[in-house]
Amino acid sequence: MKDTKTTNILLLIIVIPLIFYLLKTLSFIFIPFVLSMFITLLFLPLVRWLNKRKVPKPISILIVIFIVVGLLKLSGVLIQLSSNEILSSDGIFLEKAETKLVNLIVFLEGFFGIERVKGDSVLTHYFQENNILKNFGLTLDYIGNTISTILMTAFFVVLLLSESFNFQKLLNSTILKQKYSSVKTFMRIEKDIIKFVKVKFVISLFTGVGFTLACLFFDISFPIFWGLFAFIINFVQMIGSIISVGSLSLFAFVELEPTGTLLFFILTITAVQVVMGGVLEPVFMGKTFSVNVITILIMLMLWGYIWGVPGLIMSIPITVFLKIILEQFPKTQIIASLMAGADPKVKLMWKENNNDTME
Repeated sequence: MKDTKTTNILLLIIVIPLIFYLLKTLSFIFIPFVLSMFITLLFLPLVRWLNKRKVPKPISILIVIFIVVGLLKLSGVLIQLSSNEILSSDGIFLEKAETKLVNLIVFLEGFFGIERVKGDSVLTHYFQENNILKNFGLTLDYIGNTISTILMTAFFVVLLLSESFNFQKLLNSTILKQKYSSVKTFMRIEKDIIKFVKVKFVISLFTGVGFTLACLFFDISFPIFWGLFAFIINFVQMIGSIISVGSLSLFAFVELEPTGTLLFFILTITAVQVVMGGVLEPVFMGKTFSVNVITILIMLMLWGYIWGVPGLIMSIPITVFLKIILEQFPKTQIIASLMAGADPKVKLMWKENNNDTME
C-alpha cells in the first residue's frame, strides 16, 4: 500500500506540470473552449425557459446569437464614440504630454544618475522608430489572434447550446460518476458563475460611469474612453482596479497642474474603485465563493502566465469551478477548505464526510 501511494504521488507530480504545459501550448484551443463554457452557462437558463415554452432549439440558439450580436453592436458604438472623442481633440494635449513626459524622464535620469548620449533627444533615445514598427507588427498579430479566438468561441458556444457537447454528462461520466451528484454540482457551478458575472458586470458598469463622471467634473479629456476602459479592465480581478486608477492618474498628471485639484481627482477615482470593488462587490457576492485573497493572487499569477490576459479574466471562474469540484470528494475537501481560507463550514463538512467514510 505504501509503494502504491508513493507511486501515485510521483505520477501526480509528473502529470500536473504536463497538464499545465499542454494548456499553455494548446492555448489557442483551450482559451476559446473554456470561455465558451462560461458564456454557455450564462445563456442556459434562457434556453431552458424557451424550451419550456416549446420554442425549437434552433430558434433558441438564434435568439442567443442575436443577443450576443446586439451586445457586440453596443460595444462597437461605445468604442466608436470614444474613438471620435480622441480623434476630435486638437494637438494641444499632445504637445503638453510631450513636454511633461520629457520633464519627467529628465528628472528620473537625474535622480537615478542615468547618462544619455549627447545630441540625442529624450523621445528619440527612448522611443526609436524601429520599436514603433515592431510594436505595430505585434499589434496586428494580437488583433488577428483576437479575431480567431472570437470566432472559435462562437463556434464552441453554438455546439454547447445545441448539446452537441454536454458538460453535465461529461462530469457524470468522468469525475463524479453519479447522476444526482453531477446534476447538483453542475447546477451549483452554473448558479455561482452566473452570479459572479452579474455582480462583476454591474460593479464594472458603475465603476466606468463613476470614472466618466469624475473626468467630466474635473474637465479631464476623453471621459467616455476612460469610463469604457475602467469598465473593461475591471473584469481582471484586483489587478484591473490598480491599472485603471494608475493609468487615469498618469493621464490627469499631464492635463492638470500638480496642485490640490490633481490630488483630489486621484482621491476621487480611488474612492470610486474602493467603494465599488472593495465594499459593494464583496457585499453583493456574499460568501458564495469563499475564496481567500492568497488563492486569488496565486490563481491570477498562474492563469495569467499560462493564458495571458484571457487567463487573468477567467481565473476567478476557473477557481470557483475547481473549488466546487474539490468539495465533492472527501480526500480533496481539505484543499477546498484551504482555498476558502479554512472556512469552518467547509472544515465541518470535511470532518463529517471523513467520519462517514471511516464508519
